[in-house]
Amino acid sequence: MKCVIIDDEPLAVDVIESYVKQIAGLEIVAKCTNPLEAINLINRQHVDLVFLDIEMPNLTGIDLVKTLDSIPQFIFTTAYPQYALDGFNLNATDYLVKPIPFHRFLKAVLRAKEKYELEQGSTLRVEKPSTEAVSTVENDFIFVKSEYENIKINTESIKYIQGLKDYIKIYTSESDKAILTLSSFKDILDKLPAKHFIRVHRSYAVNINFIKALQKTKLVIEKVQIPIGETYKDEVLKRLGV
Repeated sequence: MKCVIIDDEPLAVDVIESYVKQIAGLEIVAKCTNPLEAINLINRQHVDLVFLDIEMPNLTGIDLVKTLDSIPQFIFTTAYPQYALDGFNLNATDYLVKPIPFHRFLKAVLRAKEKYELEQGSTLRVEKPSTEAVSTVENDFIFVKSEYENIKINTESIKYIQGLKDYIKIYTSESDKAILTLSSFKDILDKLPAKHFIRVHRSYAVNINFIKALQKTKLVIEKVQIPIGETYKDEVLKRLGV
């Protein structure tokens, strides 16, 4: 996995770098103490994982994530635990509070590796779907468990799906409120007709029937902009005939 370290404190960068070098499968492609320079770097080249401080001059780590065209996995490395909720709302892979013990750092990286491998597998399955897998999904509805009941959802009404750590938010045309369910992307997508749904980002899958416009790195569904992940871009363009 190609990694970038972003922290305005050189000593903190050195600590993260020393940890990364002890873990097989990680490659540091850049170290940045200036968050503004880091934005250009991440937007310009392929990055799988970012180790990111929050309190930095000119731009916080949280704001940095919000400005990226294509968001890689990121792990916050910060001395400020009060930002944890904001971090996970941005779908951070993990949130590490300084001083970071190596065993905790290793746990976060293993989680990132697991997500990375799952995404790579999902990409391969999308590119070469089996006829059997596509044909098994024939129902025009699914049931998902939300709070204390199983809710029936018409698949044609699903606009897009958003992943939030262990939960999935399902947005439909039948309600202004998203349906929150404890599930994985794979479990949900396996229930949906592959001819209508496509995963476009590690955190999003969309119903192609609701796409209103395609921008450089985003899809537009109604007034919502859905990011297109770099690893999914080619398949998205192919499915949309662009």
